[in-house]
Amino acid sequence: MPVFKWVGVGPNGETMRGEMEAMTRQAVITRLRTQRINPAPEKIKEKGKGFDREINLPSFGAPVKQHDIVIFTRQFATMIDAGLPLVQCLEILSQQSDSKALCKALKEVKEEVEAGSTFAAALKKHPKIFSDLYANMVAAGEVGGILDTILNRLASYMEKIVKLKSKIKGAMIYPACIIAAAVLVTGILLVYVIPVFAELFNSFGQALPAPTQFVINLSNFTINNFWIIVGGMIAVAGGFVFTSRTEQGRYYLDKIGLRLPVFGDLIRKTAIARFARTLGTLVSSGVPILDALTITGRTAGNKIIEEAIFATRASISEGKTIAEPLIASKVFPPMVCHMIAVGETTGALDQMLQKIADFYEDEVDNAVANLTSLMEPMVILILGGLIGGLVVSMYLPIFKLGSVMS
Repeated sequence: MPVFKWVGVGPNGETMRGEMEAMTRQAVITRLRTQRINPAPEKIKEKGKGFDREINLPSFGAPVKQHDIVIFTRQFATMIDAGLPLVQCLEILSQQSDSKALCKALKEVKEEVEAGSTFAAALKKHPKIFSDLYANMVAAGEVGGILDTILNRLASYMEKIVKLKSKIKGAMIYPACIIAAAVLVTGILLVYVIPVFAELFNSFGQALPAPTQFVINLSNFTINNFWIIVGGMIAVAGGFVFTSRTEQGRYYLDKIGLRLPVFGDLIRKTAIARFARTLGTLVSSGVPILDALTITGRTAGNKIIEEAIFATRASISEGKTIAEPLIASKVFPPMVCHMIAVGETTGALDQMLQKIADFYEDEVDNAVANLTSLMEPMVILILGGLIGGLVVSMYLPIFKLGSVMS
């Protein structure tokens, strides 16, 4: 059946656009009017013809951005709360999302629901877009009849997780750019600038100062082995990526990361905030504790934390509390373990976990601010010392020659 792109005006005067399967353009117009949308007939065009032909390009990374899923979730919760049928909500949202991958997935989810499947079961068929956490929370919302509430919690959870990730990435961008610039400038000096000085110094016929001779030797080594050095850097980067994709390699990298002098504390606080926020959201949504721990472990983002969570799950299945195995793991701070123990005792585990998440997200904010303040002067000092050292080393023979002439 042909697919038509349409543009129209909604019941509140807002511009709406989307796609619809229909036999003719007139069928699209008729169906839109039944949905209280006033279509623009001249802007209804069959998809895949002329300049509208779709070109599929290979995608990299996640098929759908987290931001698009957050917007969909918020809109979906609003429409469900307003009393619109589930299938109609999926039909409307599948037509107006900016992400083609999400639109396609929502159409398939709608077809599954129309065929008799539950909404959660249909979502589970798209694991690259909707995570286990998402699908299980939706399942809990469907069973409890509070799907709109669950969707709002999901959107809030994803917004906070995205915000946490962006803060960590933002803290890393500045030093990464400075280090890259330092490597680039140093390479240019060693390959292009220092050889010019070396030819000049050879005409002096005098022994060069030790720092100058060292820099010239380093320049010669870099020029003679340039492609070996570049290949070695690529090999190291490739080896790191390959190692991080294996279970054993990821485990050791995460273990080393938690022990780093400055970054280790930030990594631990980020992982604890994510753990508390995920588990608290799942528990408050009515997901069974064993299922909640399984999902939380898979989304922990750190193998050491994940191992501690799965050990906790195994202990709970044997009749123990959550706090006992967490204390035994020595991964979580005592304050976290004791607050969880209090939450279990008082029956307010979800509220206690949300308080832990709020506290550690604030701690991450402070740690990122302190790290940025610490790294700015440190990076500038290292960069200045490196470039300045090279320049001074090259001018030492000239200074020496000037003193001799005077």
